[in-house]
Amino acid sequence: MGARDTMAQVQLAGIKKSYGPGDVAVPVLDGVDLVVEKGEVLVILGPSGSGKTTLLNMIAGIDRPDEGQVLVGSRDLAGLEEEELSRYRRTRVGYVFQFFNLLPTLTARENVAVSLELLERPDDEEVARALHKVDLGGKGDRFPHQLSGGEQQRVAIARAIVKRPAILLADEPTGNLDEDTGLEVFKVLEEVNRDVGSTLIVATHDPKARKFSDRVVRLRAGKLEDF
Repeated sequence: MGARDTMAQVQLAGIKKSYGPGDVAVPVLDGVDLVVEKGEVLVILGPSGSGKTTLLNMIAGIDRPDEGQVLVGSRDLAGLEEEELSRYRRTRVGYVFQFFNLLPTLTARENVAVSLELLERPDDEEVARALHKVDLGGKGDRFPHQLSGGEQQRVAIARAIVKRPAILLADEPTGNLDEDTGLEVFKVLEEVNRDVGSTLIVATHDPKARKFSDRVVRLRAGKLEDF
């Protein structure tokens, strides 16, 4: 990778990651290079098991590479201590998961509020605004089991955006939904992200996500290629 792009939000340089010991280690990422500009909506396409989640987890500071650099702004995540990484995840990153990961004993409103409580800055108005952005303003008192799959995923999106993260990651956000609901979720992700102003990176096997993106890359055999 050449000189750093001052507009880049995320830069990956020579990322390698394998799982398993020694001679039986399985390479998942094999020299991945990627530059994502601030405010960009990037879709990473690839089948299940291609390493998409591992790639997102690198950007989230959850996994560390075996080799290479993960730069967010001017910071190399690989060089941060665990306490610094934890602070980075709490303050800078929003994460939307395939299986929603909502707390079943909390209402939609309370699930969204968790993000701000972890930052020790509870704000009922921000929570209400986040739910309104995903068209769930009238369902904040419902529990996850009282919501459809698409509604649960929208609660998860509200939880991710309520803290206005610099980077919003979505890992197979429609993988547990039917086709029509999945398209609605892609649309909501794109719209709320434009409003919040985050850099959005979506990992998915669904090529229909292209419609809502600025750019698409494919992860295949451990490497990224333009799609």
